[in-house]
Amino acid sequence: MAQLLYRLGRFAARRAWTVIAAWAAVLVITGSAFAVAGGQLTTAITIPGTETQQLADRLRTELPDAGHGTGRIVFRTEDGEPFTAEQREQIDAALSAAGGSPGVQAVLDPFEAQDERREQAQQLEDGRAQLADGRDRLEEGRAQLAEAEAALEENQQQLDDAREQAEEADAPGRVLDELDERQEALDDARAELERTRTELEAGAGELTASAPELERGERLLALAEDIRTVSEDGTTAMAVVTFTAEQQAVTAEDKDALQAAVDGVDVDGVEVAYSTEIAQDISQLFGPAEVIGVVIAAVVLLAMLGTLVAAGLPILMALVGVGVGALATLSFSGVVEMTSVTPMLGLMLGLAVGIDYSLFILNRHRQQLLRGMDLHESIGLATGTSGNAVVFAGLTVIIALAALNVTGIPFLGLMGTAAASFVAVAVLIAITLTPALLSLVGPRLLSRRARVRAARTPAHRGERREGVATRRPVLTLVAGVVALLLVALPAASMRLGLPDGSSEPAGSTQYRAYQMIDEKFGAGTNGPVLVVADLPADTGAEEAAGLQVAVGEELMDRENVVSVLPAGLSEDRGTAVFQVVPADGPADESTEELVDDLRALSPALEDEYGVAVGVTGQTGGNIDVSQKLADALPVYLLVVVGLSLVLMVLVFRSVLVPVIATAGFMLSLFAAFGAVVAIYQWGWLGALFGVHDPGPVLSFLPTLLVGVLFGLAMDYQLFLVSGMREAYVHGRSARAAVREGLNAGRAVVTAAAIIMISVFTGFVFSHMAMVRPLGFGLAFGVLVDAFVVRMTLIPAAMHLLGDKAWWLPRGLDRLLPDVDVEGDSLRRDSAPPAPADPSGWGGAEPGAVPERTPEPAGVR
Repeated sequence: MAQLLYRLGRFAARRAWTVIAAWAAVLVITGSAFAVAGGQLTTAITIPGTETQQLADRLRTELPDAGHGTGRIVFRTEDGEPFTAEQREQIDAALSAAGGSPGVQAVLDPFEAQDERREQAQQLEDGRAQLADGRDRLEEGRAQLAEAEAALEENQQQLDDAREQAEEADAPGRVLDELDERQEALDDARAELERTRTELEAGAGELTASAPELERGERLLALAEDIRTVSEDGTTAMAVVTFTAEQQAVTAEDKDALQAAVDGVDVDGVEVAYSTEIAQDISQLFGPAEVIGVVIAAVVLLAMLGTLVAAGLPILMALVGVGVGALATLSFSGVVEMTSVTPMLGLMLGLAVGIDYSLFILNRHRQQLLRGMDLHESIGLATGTSGNAVVFAGLTVIIALAALNVTGIPFLGLMGTAAASFVAVAVLIAITLTPALLSLVGPRLLSRRARVRAARTPAHRGERREGVATRRPVLTLVAGVVALLLVALPAASMRLGLPDGSSEPAGSTQYRAYQMIDEKFGAGTNGPVLVVADLPADTGAEEAAGLQVAVGEELMDRENVVSVLPAGLSEDRGTAVFQVVPADGPADESTEELVDDLRALSPALEDEYGVAVGVTGQTGGNIDVSQKLADALPVYLLVVVGLSLVLMVLVFRSVLVPVIATAGFMLSLFAAFGAVVAIYQWGWLGALFGVHDPGPVLSFLPTLLVGVLFGLAMDYQLFLVSGMREAYVHGRSARAAVREGLNAGRAVVTAAAIIMISVFTGFVFSHMAMVRPLGFGLAFGVLVDAFVVRMTLIPAAMHLLGDKAWWLPRGLDRLLPDVDVEGDSLRRDSAPPAPADPSGWGGAEPGAVPERTPEPAGVR
């Protein structure tokens, strides 16, 4: 590999414009692919096969309207007084404009909705009064009928007695005719009485029939009693917007058009805020905060390399790399569902490793030029040595990221694959475009001060002071491990979730909308839970209505439920949907417990009503995703740890060095977990990092940290410990080799780590809520791993182990191939002179140790 990269570096140096043209063509091709095939990013995170996703897929068929995207517009008076009639008219005009906006299906007017609810309540109250009045009249009518019937019976008895007397007295026919006439009158009265009785009983039947419907209406109203669209004090109103597309398919253009339509109408004295579903813009991946991180990296490079040309080249390489990577990745967004974090993760890594990888080659080339090496020969040798290490380091990151596919979670696997492609591009640019530009830059890479210092620096610098890691290794190990364990303690209480509106920047419209809804309508209104009920087959309309009420009341009886609203019934009456409003916000622990309770209720409902229930919707989906990711984390961690051991045995030809390296990685990882929990879940130092509403840790953050930190940790392990191994192989004592390798690699690894931390820190203040904790976790993880673990604990542990650190069974030694990561064979062939360390940064880059003869310990 070293020989191949040496030839590649020389070719790129001699054919610089050809290489530059090739990369320009790649940029054009990827840009064209993005323009043709690029699609819409989404903030929705789903995992096929979960209960939430299965029910959501069903609802798209059975209740299509339930799958449309929604968002909320919140209006609040600035003076804290109820809305005036004029303000209501202006809001109505704004909502009418919103209804005509592209991509909007309907807008729920909050005032009309509240008036309708009030009218429904009044109608139910009137209906109850009418029912009571009808029952009173019914009883009165029945009493009157009874009296009339008694009178008829009495008259009939009198008539019968009179007829009997007349017949006994042989009364004349005229008397009998009069009695017959009286009988006919009584019969007519009796018939009229029966007609009245029939009408009265019909009215009683109507009253009886209307009573259950009225009762159902009252019970339904009681279930949704606390659901409001206008606050009780009349100062805040919440309009619900329904889009024509699904939530993840609503375009940024439609969202912008909706906001423009509403903002285009002047609403005097009223503040307008938009929920996350409307206002969150994920079309812009790179913001001002990320630029600051790159600027800090540029300052570090300028201080290290001394010229603007040298400092700008690694940044240029990184920008080209992320440009190609981002365009290539986003060109697939029209084919597969891609979350907004997918290109952002690649962007973070692409910038960080792109700068570092080019820096390693550039720094090696710079030192060789200062020693008088020919330009093209130096470029080829730097590419074959440091470039070889870059390829292997990049390969470890790529493998760790690609291994995210073993979790079986599609969106996470896609994120890993996309990020791995960014790293692959960074490696390719480092070993091709960097040599080409180094050739064009030529001697301008070196400052005059660096040349003067190189001429004055003696070839042999003598003894170096021993660092604390090797001077007091036991104290260093104990103090370092204890400190990291203390930092890691908060990780024991880690709770996973996904961000909601409360995670947005404090001044953003989506955060203000979230807080207004929380304050005036209840925290649970920000994240209602959608419950889907399967009704028995062939359920009639009357039976379905009764089941909706019964099931709704069972849901209402659960702890932490504020209200329940039947939200839909399929045409075949086989599926009913309920909107359950919890007491707390969508990311609260009580809401997670409520979802579990609702799912556990299904067997009891099946036994009593024959109805099975499940939970879907964004809140339930977030909980399912978090649980699935938590279950996949141990498997992935096991894969990464196993991979770490195998790679380190292969590279360092040792059994104990890989064990130490992996143990150090675990310490860094859990320290990063602990810091993330302390800041983003507990709220420590929240003001510093913009955490105003602490909540659960981003659900996929731990898994991503495992993959990314593993790759970066192995980078630093490689660049530091390979120098120790080479010094040991070339005859230095084990402890002297530790000091020599550390001195040789510390400077450039320090600069590389600072650059990477700077880039990641820029994302801590990103405009995207999901990116901020990820940026912090990576920045803190790199900080701990580079400065505490790799440059302190690892040297201390290897110093204590001495020769045992490099023990490897003979049988295994014969089986393992010689990977020659640092291109030692190439250096032997070229036999460069001993480095003069003209850089002032502590020596050559990691592993750049020429062949030496054994020296006394402590002498270099």
